[in-house]
Formats: sequence, C-alpha cells, structure tokens
Amino acid sequence: MKIDKIGKLIRERRKILGINQKDLSEISGVTQHSISNIETGIGNPTLETLTKLCHVLGLKLNIEIRDVE
Repeated sequence: MKIDKIGKLIRERRKILGINQKDLSEISGVTQHSISNIETGIGNPTLETLTKLCHVLGLKLNIEIRDVE
C-alpha cells in the first residue's frame, strides 16, 4: 500500500473517531507535524510510528513480504 493511501486511511479513521491531530499526537506520542505529513502523503513513517498510530486508532498493521527475483 502506498503512503498516500495509508495517510488517507489514518485521516478517515481519526475523523470517524472524532480525534483531531493534536489529540492523536498527545495520545500516540507521534508529533503533530509527522501526523500531518503522513495524512497528506508526504511523510515516510517508520513501522514504529505506524504501529503507534494504528494502536490508538484501532487499526491493524499487516506486513506482507514478497519474494523479489
């Protein structure tokens, strides 16, 4: 999944839950600037950052590893 799609999903879930970026930042420990960048598709979050956000938002992070030959 591309980062812009991940950001859109995070933004949509945050809005469904009625959480603003500032509150999500305080709860997750991820900076508001990073959340904004992720939601707009310009950030490149680490797995740790995505895990923190998914935990707060009730989302599940699945990683699929594909063989590249």
